[in-house]
Amino acid sequence: MTTGTLRKLVSNLSDTVEYKLPVGEELVDLNSLLEKPLTLNFTGNIFCSNCGNKTNKSFSQGYCFPCMRKLARCDMCIVKPETCHYHQGTCREPEWGEQNCFIPHYVYLSNTSGLKVGITRHSQIPTRWIDQGATQATLMFKVGTRQLSGFVETAFKDLIADKTNWRAMLKGDADPVDLNAEAEQLKSKLSQTINSLITTHSEEQIETVESGITNINYPVVQHPVKITSHNFDKNPVVSGTLMGIKGQYLIFDSGVINIRKFTSYEVSVDC
Repeated sequence: MTTGTLRKLVSNLSDTVEYKLPVGEELVDLNSLLEKPLTLNFTGNIFCSNCGNKTNKSFSQGYCFPCMRKLARCDMCIVKPETCHYHQGTCREPEWGEQNCFIPHYVYLSNTSGLKVGITRHSQIPTRWIDQGATQATLMFKVGTRQLSGFVETAFKDLIADKTNWRAMLKGDADPVDLNAEAEQLKSKLSQTINSLITTHSEEQIETVESGITNINYPVVQHPVKITSHNFDKNPVVSGTLMGIKGQYLIFDSGVINIRKFTSYEVSVDC
């Protein structure tokens, strides 16, 4: 039995995605546990992933309330990068912002529960796609800052989804599509808007990217027909036979659980 605080699933892209469950300092190999009994038991303790203090409730996926209020990574502009307010001098952590937001980002097209546009840092490829349960992904634009990636992503929102339907994603893989052809069509429809952004923000900051398609296969023995979600806040014990891992979800024969949602929760793992 292993006991410790949870962090989001660690993944490695291979013929089939390889997953590990971080529990404290340990990494539990999940692929080898497929079709075997697995129990996660929440101890009732939550420790902030930033300061380590015990907290009665987790905020912004793993933080205590004071840290959630002071950390730039918990600000609304992380979810909506186009609302970045660094230039107004109100960034919660200017140095953190410079290191994480003023670096190259990519705007991508993926196939999760269907076609979806998204953004990611260059260092998070292909992790970002795996975390969302995408089965196909391709890059469309490289931009100079996180805010600019938000401007480009927002331009696509009238044409395509920017969020994953997680229930549909867990019930099965979306039908394969010609992702590069879809990307070219979207770029063509938005060429005037993108050119306007290029003019406003200088040519060097927005570049069209021609890339191949990344195909992703997940270790799923059986997709759930009906989605039942486990929640440590309602029931501290999650138990059953592990039938698959996709995105940040463990798929049991008894239901599914989003591990990332319960970052910083202390659990014991019995397998």
